[in-house]
Amino acid sequence: MNTALRDAIAIFRKEKGISEELLCEKICNAVATAARKEFGAKSGIYCELDSDYELHLCKRQTVIEDPEDVMDPDQEISLEEAKQIKEDAIPGDVIETPLQMDNLGRIAAQSVKHIVRQGVREIEHEQLLKDFQSKNKEIVTAKVVNVNPVSGDATVEIAKAEALLPRKDQIPGEKLAVGDLIKIYIVDVRETEKGPKVMLSRVHTGLVKRLFEQEVPEIYDGSVEIKSISREAGSRTKIAVYSKDENVDPIGACIGPKGSRVNAIIDLLDGEKIDIIKYSDDPREYIGASLSPAEIVSVEIVSEEERTCRVTVPEAQLSLAIGNKGQNARLAARLTGWKIDIKPYFGNYQPMIQL
Repeated sequence: MNTALRDAIAIFRKEKGISEELLCEKICNAVATAARKEFGAKSGIYCELDSDYELHLCKRQTVIEDPEDVMDPDQEISLEEAKQIKEDAIPGDVIETPLQMDNLGRIAAQSVKHIVRQGVREIEHEQLLKDFQSKNKEIVTAKVVNVNPVSGDATVEIAKAEALLPRKDQIPGEKLAVGDLIKIYIVDVRETEKGPKVMLSRVHTGLVKRLFEQEVPEIYDGSVEIKSISREAGSRTKIAVYSKDENVDPIGACIGPKGSRVNAIIDLLDGEKIDIIKYSDDPREYIGASLSPAEIVSVEIVSEEERTCRVTVPEAQLSLAIGNKGQNARLAARLTGWKIDIKPYFGNYQPMIQL
């Protein structure tokens, strides 16, 4: 019995990563619970596991001097009865009566197995919840282990735990295959009755933010700050960056030597285009830059309270400023938080300086 128990604990430790202390606790609790049910006791029965992996079952009762004061026979025993077990018993002593494991029937043994399995699942859920909570709002590398051919949902493995990446949270157009290693953003981790629920995404702006933090040392050390991000996953992202240090070029830092940094991020995002613009406290400059790569003639603030503005662009640049199906203007509006009305300009013009 003790050899089999020791081997079982060793297997759980290795395969599940569960500590021996927690496993022993769950096993002892399971045996005690089954024993209470078998012996018709609500409490007072305990189980311990010694260093040789041998289980010891016992009943513990506190000695009460007057039999009439015994309120809970499962946990209390009169002094008269206690002296039959221990001659020198006195009130307040705890009398421990060994119980034989052999007295547990087949049903109780099955109950122990069930409770242990349930306990192990609880430990796994608790550990999984802690692991994912420590990675909440971060990016992780995940391995694709299955892709549903009908729904397109993917099952991914993160640190030996599996989680679901729904199709709606995958980059549009990307085709995941079993064995692929992908970067995923953990949006949230919630505790449910069925265990931890992890919300993963490849379309969240947080993924782009964390990737830039990893690739750009100036962002990591705080000399360059990400002010805002707007994204339509699989197509285009706009990111506004800023530096208080006049000697640091925030756009150049994000692009990297020969575009190495931004290109590394583009590769991880399945070829998604990225516009990097310089943030400005001047809304005219900021809005004008946000419509990059289009040239801007002027930006007129219509209402600061309602955050509305009118942008004039050269006639030839109108379609570029608006973008395919309005994407460029839409992303610029999300990035800046301003409602942007774009109008064409006819004739000669002097473009605003693009930041």
